[in-house]
Amino acid sequence: MVRSRVPRKILGVIPARYASTRFPGKALAQLDSRTMIEHVWERVSMARYLTAILIATDDERIAAEAQRFGARVYMTRPDHVSGTDRVAEVASAFEDAELVVNVQGDEPLIDPAAIDAAVLPLAEEPAIQMGTLSKKIEDAREVSDPNVVKVVTDRFGNAIYFSRSAIPFNRDAEPAAHFKHIGLYVYRREFLLRYPDLPAGPLERAEKLEQLRALENGFRIRVVETDYESIGVDTPGDLDRVRAMMHEGQRIAEGARRG
Repeated sequence: MVRSRVPRKILGVIPARYASTRFPGKALAQLDSRTMIEHVWERVSMARYLTAILIATDDERIAAEAQRFGARVYMTRPDHVSGTDRVAEVASAFEDAELVVNVQGDEPLIDPAAIDAAVLPLAEEPAIQMGTLSKKIEDAREVSDPNVVKVVTDRFGNAIYFSRSAIPFNRDAEPAAHFKHIGLYVYRREFLLRYPDLPAGPLERAEKLEQLRALENGFRIRVVETDYESIGVDTPGDLDRVRAMMHEGQRIAEGARRG
């Protein structure tokens, strides 16, 4: 029933660049026998609703690695200032794509079900131009951490605001749920092509959060709550953390098989 409402052409794009400020070349870092970008590709390929997947890069080393494990590659211009701009360039070449999904290239543990969950609202409601994910914050330290972006929504699930600050502010000291933003995006193709040309407003400039551009220009962003805990790799330390998590997962799986 649900699948019949899903658009026939949904393009998944994994933007990947080499020149990361804090961790150059992280897309090619080894997690086990596979690189990080191969892990991301494999996880994204498990999503049910994506009809095509490609890696978008301006670096020949990343392109060569992607081609080695059989991924489709799109070479983009080197002057893009954001991943959204890179994904928009790709979308411009795929006129038959109805929806475009931007999956971060540094999340090797991305949950395929979370990708599908973000797609469904746009499949069901044509008025929604953009969608993303959120997760309830379990670690109280994240509420005040400016590196963890928070989001608040209306009762229909549309984003009201994204902030690096703690939102909502808990005036009466009663327990309040806080949600962090998971940086996976779904766009209608026509909207995505317009997005880089929308004017950046004062909120985006203050928070340094590109998704605020949609809100400041009057567009809705549907936010779907997920249990997926986003684990991005921004530093070599993050890479070690993901390696340890993968090793522990494999140990538990092997124990279950033996049991």
